[in-house]
Amino acid sequence: MPEPMSSVSFPPAFLWGAATSAYQIEGAVREDGRTPSIWDTFSHTPGKTAGGEHGDIAVDHYHRYRDDVALMADLGLGAYRFSVSWSRVQPTGRGPAVQRGLDFYRRLVDELLAKGIKPAVTLYHWDLPQELEDAGGWPERETAYRFAEYAQIVGAALGDRVEQWITLNEPWCSAFLGYSSGVHAPGRTEPAASLRAAHHLNLAHGLGTEALRSVMPARNSVALSLNSAVVRPLSQDPADLAAARKIDDLANGVFHGPILHGVYPESLYAATELVTDWSYVLDGDLAKINQPLDALGLNYYTPALVSAAETEVSGPRADGHGASEHSPWPCADDVTFHQTPGERTEMGWTIDPTGLHDLIMRYSREAPGLPLYITENGAAYDDKPDPDGRVHDPERIAYLHGHLAAVRRAITDGADVRGYYLWSLMDNFEWAYGYEKRFGAVYVDYSTLERTPKSSAYWYGKAARTGVLPGVETEL
Repeated sequence: MPEPMSSVSFPPAFLWGAATSAYQIEGAVREDGRTPSIWDTFSHTPGKTAGGEHGDIAVDHYHRYRDDVALMADLGLGAYRFSVSWSRVQPTGRGPAVQRGLDFYRRLVDELLAKGIKPAVTLYHWDLPQELEDAGGWPERETAYRFAEYAQIVGAALGDRVEQWITLNEPWCSAFLGYSSGVHAPGRTEPAASLRAAHHLNLAHGLGTEALRSVMPARNSVALSLNSAVVRPLSQDPADLAAARKIDDLANGVFHGPILHGVYPESLYAATELVTDWSYVLDGDLAKINQPLDALGLNYYTPALVSAAETEVSGPRADGHGASEHSPWPCADDVTFHQTPGERTEMGWTIDPTGLHDLIMRYSREAPGLPLYITENGAAYDDKPDPDGRVHDPERIAYLHGHLAAVRRAITDGADVRGYYLWSLMDNFEWAYGYEKRFGAVYVDYSTLERTPKSSAYWYGKAARTGVLPGVETEL
């Protein structure tokens, strides 16, 4: 049974944070030596993003970071997860670092620590230096070695002050939205290349983990963040169960198989044999990928409901990954995605906290003894200021309450969940959706870049300070 809504409390050491990524908030894309990433190129290509919008300015965090950190402190956040712009540190994706780029992250970390906020660094949140993409991108093995070099540079610069590290954010999106469906940068539609990219992202994680540990104190934690799918079959019919297994392999097993267990699922090899022979998996790769982790990050938004494909499904895509004539799921033309029932966010994603509970419990079984963090969870709504300039977002408060209560139930059920990072700290550039979708707890007026905490920010801040979820009706 769910706990009473007024009495959901968390362990004292539970970490309450918020998350962002570099390209979505920093701006300053041509300052201090930074060169284009694949998202600079993609967003400036006509027709790739809503309204042709891009991250040139974004929300100008590069210049406003001190105010943003002060805002986090005022809200009572205990941790901040941010990503480093690879091309700000290594403009060509190789060679020595640009110290001006690193200095920004040094200043940011110092500011966070001065305010009592724990920094958590994500090394890669989808913004590959364009020069590395021009050389072939993630489908090329060399990119994994370049990532390890970059990881070592950043680890050496910040590892004395940052204890929480995440190598990759959502490698599924990098591989399959970037190289199969093409709805994310670099916009390629090559199913075989997407599987090669997935393997080389895995290899980058393994090599990057080694590189970080070679230059950082042993106390530091190295993890990665997976957007593992909660895949549910439409029925218990064997064909629907087989469809769910295929999507589970393509969403989850392709990453957690080698990372947690040192193997790819045999069923994944069988399902993809029409497009690849996996000959790029070289001797020693799986052992290199299977590095011991200190923690695992899980990102969750909505579950997937699938069946064997019997009839053509009309209307918008139901897999939650944008409109495209190309599928992000190689060799899965025999699978149909269905819209799950229930209320939806502005993204069209069904609100279902049970999926988060199921996800946590699954990874408690997949990786027993490994601490878990919810490194992204949140919702987009059509937030608008009222005549007094305040932004009320009761839907987001209800969403957060439901999902945080699901996290607490998982802890009660024995899961070792150590913290939660709200996506996102503030409204920002939402990839191909441009600035249309607002995930932030802090409202950003894009004409002035003024920040206004929404009611959900105060609600979440109270939860962070007390360790107890306020009621959903609480007006703060």
